[in-house]
Amino acid sequence: MTKAHALFTAVPKLHNCAQAVVEGAGGTPEQITEMAACGGGRAPDGLCGALYGALVMCPERAEEIKAAFAKEVGALTCREIKSAAKTPCPMCVEAAAKILGSLSHS
Repeated sequence: MTKAHALFTAVPKLHNCAQAVVEGAGGTPEQITEMAACGGGRAPDGLCGALYGALVMCPERAEEIKAAFAKEVGALTCREIKSAAKTPCPMCVEAAAKILGSLSHS
């Protein structure tokens, strides 16, 4: 389990999906605060918040991140993930965090 997953599933709930990915990847307090508005399907363009958090942390590899996330989760937007792909939010957080981790090692 990644740090992002642990943050997202902790009780009491202090992080949405985007915040968990950003903090798990070492984001600044300012970045984490900015992500408060990006959970629950509210990330720009309807993107999954976990995916958006990963994109914020590594914008120079955005297309690579999106491709890997779509392959792993089945979609890019929160709406598609919940309706068609049926991937639970904690799994999206885990996928985004693992993708970021793999990029930092490549």
